Amino acid sequence: MELRGKQKSYLKSRAHHLTPIYQIGKGGLNDEIKSGIRAALDRRELIKVSLLQNTDEEAKDVARILEEQIGVEFVQIIGRTLVLFKTSTKEKYRVLSKEVKGI
Repeated sequence: MELRGKQKSYLKSRAHHLTPIYQIGKGGLNDEIKSGIRAALDRRELIKVSLLQNTDEEAKDVARILEEQIGVEFVQIIGRTLVLFKTSTKEKYRVLSKEVKGI
């Protein structure tokens, strides 16, 4: 699902109060972090991921890799923090995605 401008604005407002639940450090973006992000998105649909100062990764590169490999929708970059969205595969967790479709 490609996000439109109003949908991104809505998700940005919903993500404002969230704290990053994953941090990418000197180990970089590895398979363990990707699987954790995938699982977190399946339950929450909207998360923040932060890049620590000791990582060589760039925020735009991480967003592109996650879009390609996990299928997330990139919402926003705030400094070294990414806001990511993905519709849950389980019906009972699809609360936010139903709201986004209605926009």
